[in-house]
Amino acid sequence: MSLRERKAPLFAFAFVIGLAVAASACTVRPLYMKEDPASAGASAGTAAELASVAVKPVTTRDAQRVRNELIFLLGGGAGETTNPRYTLDLNVSSQLMSSATAPVSARDDVNVPTAAILTLTARYTLTDVTTNKMVAKGSRNISSSIDVPRQQYAALRAQNDAQQRAARELAQLLRFAVAQDLLREGKK
Repeated sequence: MSLRERKAPLFAFAFVIGLAVAASACTVRPLYMKEDPASAGASAGTAAELASVAVKPVTTRDAQRVRNELIFLLGGGAGETTNPRYTLDLNVSSQLMSSATAPVSARDDVNVPTAAILTLTARYTLTDVTTNKMVAKGSRNISSSIDVPRQQYAALRAQNDAQQRAARELAQLLRFAVAQDLLREGKK
């Protein structure tokens, strides 16, 4: 057996041990954990922080859909908080773009949309109620595709379904963003 053949298993063993040591140094914990496992009961955790966020009233229908979903997600289904520690100012805009068109008939020059993309964009500002200091500011967007049928009612129903789907997904993105912002704020 040559010297090179003897070193290969030794190198592989050392590499595996090195990976094990590096992986043991990592600390991973769930983002929405109720309590910190190292000091149970010492901190409220991110779930309680999220439940203490109040979402300010909004004016548009799309914003109201996102707000309702967000209140449900932040409170864990318990509704709006009575004693908020943070307030979330939300601004939602929507854009509907036709992505494919088809002629109405072979003789017409008029094209009708057969597919569209709805994009909801939310801009938010998270503020601490006690200090009135801005904690975080950000923007998230989500796109939802729509199959637009030729019947007018079916087309309106498809657009409404896409708006609901986009609002639900945008609220989930916002919840995750706010959780990250609160976690960052807690480390300061």
